[in-house]
Amino acid sequence: MSTKIALVTGANKGIGLATAEQLAQAGVKVFAASRNEAKGKAAVATLSEKGLDVTYIKLDVNSQADIDAVYEFFNSNYGRLDILVNNAGIQIESDNWGENTATDISAPALRETFDTNFFSVVSLTNTLLPLLKKSSAGRIVNLSSILGSLHLHATPGSPIYDSKLFAYNASKTALNAYTIHLAHALKNTNIQVNAAHPGWVKTDLGSNAAPMSIADGAKTSVALALAGEEGSTGKYIHLGAELPW
Repeated sequence: MSTKIALVTGANKGIGLATAEQLAQAGVKVFAASRNEAKGKAAVATLSEKGLDVTYIKLDVNSQADIDAVYEFFNSNYGRLDILVNNAGIQIESDNWGENTATDISAPALRETFDTNFFSVVSLTNTLLPLLKKSSAGRIVNLSSILGSLHLHATPGSPIYDSKLFAYNASKTALNAYTIHLAHALKNTNIQVNAAHPGWVKTDLGSNAAPMSIADGAKTSVALALAGEEGSTGKYIHLGAELPW
C-alpha cells in the first residue's frame, strides 16, 4: 500500500480540520479524530463532499480505552501508521492572553490542561509508536505554540514576554521537551519528530483578532507531516523557520 495513512487529533474544527483537509489534498488517507462523534462526523462530511479521503474516528485523547481502540483499528486494518499529528489541545484558564496566572492558577485547571495538552500526547504517541516504526517514513508532529518557548518568555521585549497564561504555556513547554526527548530516542529510525507553532490564527483559541487564517495555520503541521528524508527532527518550527526553545 503506497498511500500514506495519517491520524489527526482534535480534527473536528480549526487547525485540526484544516490539517486533515490539506493532508488529504496531498493524497494522504486521513483519519480525523475527535471525542464528539456528531461534530466529528459533520466536519468530515464537509471534506468528503469535496471528494477528499477523510474518515472520522472516535478518540477522546484523555481516554486510554479510546487510545487502545485506535491502536487496534490501525493495527488490524493497515498494520502501520505513517503520520501522527497531535493537534488536540485546550486553554481553559482565561480569556485574556496577556494575563499572568502563575500566582492564582487552580490545581484542577493546571491538571486538566496538562492532561489534554501533554499527558495524553505522550500516551497516544507511545501507544501508536510500534505502528509508526512500521512506516517507511514515520512523521510525528506535536502542535505546540510559540508560548512554550522559555527563551522568549525570559527575554524582555520578545513577542510573548507579557503573555503568561501559566497552565497553557507550561503544557506547551513540556510538550516541547517531549518532542526533543522522543526525537533523540528515535534518532536511528526513519521517524521524524517535530514541534509545530501554527502562528496566531483565527480559531476559537486565537480569536478573530488573530492575523492568520486557519488554512495558513495548518501549513506548518502539514509541511512537517509530509517532509521527505531531508526533513528535520527534534526541531521547533513555524513556517519553515526554527524557533528558540
